[in-house]
Amino acid sequence: MATQVEPALLTNNATITEIRAEKKRQELTKSIIYHVGVGLFALIMLYPVIWLVVSSLKPPDEIFGNVTSLIPSEIRLENYIEGWAGFGGITFATFFKNSFIYAGLGTLIEVTASIFVGYGFARVKFRGKSILFGIMMLTLMMPTEVLLIPQYIIFTQLGWINTFLPLLVPRIGGGAFFIFMIVQFIRGIPIDLDEAAMIDGAGQFKIFRYVIAPQLTPAIITATIFCFYWTWDEFLGPLIYLTNPKLYTVSVALRSFTDATSQTNWGAVFSMLVLSLMPALILFIFFQRYLVEGIATTGMKG
Repeated sequence: MATQVEPALLTNNATITEIRAEKKRQELTKSIIYHVGVGLFALIMLYPVIWLVVSSLKPPDEIFGNVTSLIPSEIRLENYIEGWAGFGGITFATFFKNSFIYAGLGTLIEVTASIFVGYGFARVKFRGKSILFGIMMLTLMMPTEVLLIPQYIIFTQLGWINTFLPLLVPRIGGGAFFIFMIVQFIRGIPIDLDEAAMIDGAGQFKIFRYVIAPQLTPAIITATIFCFYWTWDEFLGPLIYLTNPKLYTVSVALRSFTDATSQTNWGAVFSMLVLSLMPALILFIFFQRYLVEGIATTGMKG
């Protein structure tokens, strides 16, 4: 005997189905609007980079003759060959080597120093720690330009001009931003671990070596990536302290590549600009997971 379904039940089921369908349509509409908005925003943000890459492949007369076009009439790879040749008999291989030396050593010195200083502020008790930490935080608000003249006078007296010493030695004290970040990270590590290590007879160095340092990996990688970015892109310091073209970093060489007294080969300039972005881009691609993890972990434990 067939079961008879009540009309009211059928009506309720139909209504529930319609509500679910309507909810799915609304979610789909929101998703489309969200992705289109994010896509447009990403396009706006990336447009200068896309324009730069395309312009590095355009013929010289087409770069500023047809600025709005993102499709070159022909792909001119010679821009990269001409750009790499550099100027004054110095190729961009020398400038990239200088930048890697400066950014590599600068990052190593500043991050290593920041780790030790950060541990001291976070875990070691000493008189005047709060005052020193407050002074260090105040330096974050001090414009770099304020220190340029006194630093230049001191480094000139020391005979360090035209060497990498004025750019590297001040990093021995660490960077205020990275010290603050590492302090915040260490403060999130339970103090009980330190006390347990002390009961086992560990001193400050062993606590740092075996308890704190193994947990600092995300913060160290994040600090390293940021420090390398900022050092690689730094322009003012190398411009002031390095006057020998053989010591120029990429940022300074790119500025010198544009000659105001003659016609500039903009295709070659843009091609070297594209290559100058590669180290930072590769670093971000390979370590973006650690970068996000380090920022998120530091923020939660701060």
